[in-house]
Amino acid sequence: MKKKVIFISSTGGHLSEMLELSDLFSIYDSTIVTEKTKSNLYLKEKYASVYFLVYGTKTHFISYFFKFIYNFFKSLYIYLKIRPSVIITTGTHTAVSMCYIGKLFGSKIIYIETLANRTTRTLAGKIVYPIADYFLVQWESMLKLYPKAIYSGFIY
Repeated sequence: MKKKVIFISSTGGHLSEMLELSDLFSIYDSTIVTEKTKSNLYLKEKYASVYFLVYGTKTHFISYFFKFIYNFFKSLYIYLKIRPSVIITTGTHTAVSMCYIGKLFGSKIIYIETLANRTTRTLAGKIVYPIADYFLVQWESMLKLYPKAIYSGFIY
């Protein structure tokens, strides 16, 4: 029986980075979780198990707050339905809830800090770093900011 893994990220560049890991999707009983946008609806046709969260941006704080709460409960639903042993994420805010829910229920958390940040930590990275079982950085310089991280090189 294959190990259950949730691959989760926000849409855009974080999703592009996560899809670079697509060779792993067939090795595990994989589920993809991302935000629903017109640009990624094709994922439902390409992969067997895909869930969408509500797209939200922090520039509209009030609506973002309610979307974040909704996404938290939807993430809890998805988690309890899948019961993964591992959660792999390339970030950002979309993945934070899932990582904490997973940690609470005993899943391993693998966080891959985005390639886009070479000298600064992301907010999601700061939040997930303390609970991640493996925290990977794609730039060696990021080891100064995340001393317990593992330098993995680029996933592209």
